[in-house]
Amino acid sequence: MASLAHPLPNNHDDIRFRILRLIEQNPEISQRQLSREVGVSLGKLNYCIQALVEKGEVKIKNFRVSPNKLQYAYLLTPAGLAAKASLTAGFLRRKQAEYDELKAEIEELSKELDPHKRSNG
Repeated sequence: MASLAHPLPNNHDDIRFRILRLIEQNPEISQRQLSREVGVSLGKLNYCIQALVEKGEVKIKNFRVSPNKLQYAYLLTPAGLAAKASLTAGFLRRKQAEYDELKAEIEELSKELDPHKRSNG
């Protein structure tokens, strides 16, 4: 379940952008944590990571955190950095449009509520 701070992404570009952004911020993030932050299932996240690797946008490195346990680090390649930069503009446009729609809806609801305040106040 996604938190309010991380609502479910609504398209593939949003998912891709969020994954690339989180990997850039924390290369040692686990797939489980990535799936929670992005708001997708672990299986879908794994599929997305593999697609990003195949596109050459993400590189996976293994390292040992203890003698018995391997962990992965995800690194953005130059292609991944370029893709993230390109996706950032689109993500920002979509979020600005969502904000504008919400702002208009809030104003409309406030106007509807205002007459009720006067008659009940």
